Amino acid sequence: MNQNVYKIRSPLYYAFLRFLSNRAALISGIILAIIILMSILAPLITQTGYEEQKFLTNNLAFPSLDHWFGIDDLGRDFYTRIVYGARVSLSIGFVAAAFSVVIGLPLGALAGYYGGSVDWFVMRIIELFSVIPPLMAALLLAALVRGGFLSIIFIAALFGWVQVCLLVRAQVLSFKEKEFIRSSFALGASPMYVIFKHLIPNSISPVIVGFVQAIPLAMMLEAGLSFLGAGIQPPLPSWGQMINIGINFMFFYWHLALFPTLALAITVMATTLFGDGLRDALDPTINDKN
Repeated sequence: MNQNVYKIRSPLYYAFLRFLSNRAALISGIILAIIILMSILAPLITQTGYEEQKFLTNNLAFPSLDHWFGIDDLGRDFYTRIVYGARVSLSIGFVAAAFSVVIGLPLGALAGYYGGSVDWFVMRIIELFSVIPPLMAALLLAALVRGGFLSIIFIAALFGWVQVCLLVRAQVLSFKEKEFIRSSFALGASPMYVIFKHLIPNSISPVIVGFVQAIPLAMMLEAGLSFLGAGIQPPLPSWGQMINIGINFMFFYWHLALFPTLALAITVMATTLFGDGLRDALDPTINDKN
């Protein structure tokens, strides 16, 4: 006698299948993983340090088998600079995104749960940050704190928390009237218990999406500041800084502007598409018909 056996799968299982079916997101994830792995293994896959001027007699050399991306104007291997630049850009992107979550998650949860004056206050702050041009404000702040790695992270996080906050607020608003929340209150749970035990854990999906989407924004902000001379300072390599220097030579030594531009564009595009794929896969409004 045949019996139908129904397997109860986790929602994450179906989210994973949806992500795998998104070819653009899958390829972008693979590219992003390769770039991250390269940045971690930078000392093992490069022939020199990022500030070693070992090729001064051959500076501004074009790409070759010995120097894949050529040599810069100060006699440094350009491939090495690109790889270490990935480490700088990704570090700023990930750390700034983490701080964006730390700021946006509690604010979004409190605004969504309490509503009223709390929600009004948080939304007014969001509107304030929405109308301020991030790059112009970041330039002013960078000039005041004189740039630097930690300063760029602070500036990027300051403008990256808004999206996370809005995502969490929307999720909390959709969950706070559900039966299991009312049951918790009926059993004597405090508002803080409900927020941290039920509402925030059920907002993990939008938090993950917000975290991934904040990474390319932080990277682009850092690149823009470094390009304008207010970001990462030499000799620490930054793609924006390298593009700025390369523009001075681009009419003949094209590789000095081309390779950091391509590295930044590919990384930002891969991260953005990966984040879009996660958003589509983890969207709780998607009805699974399988």
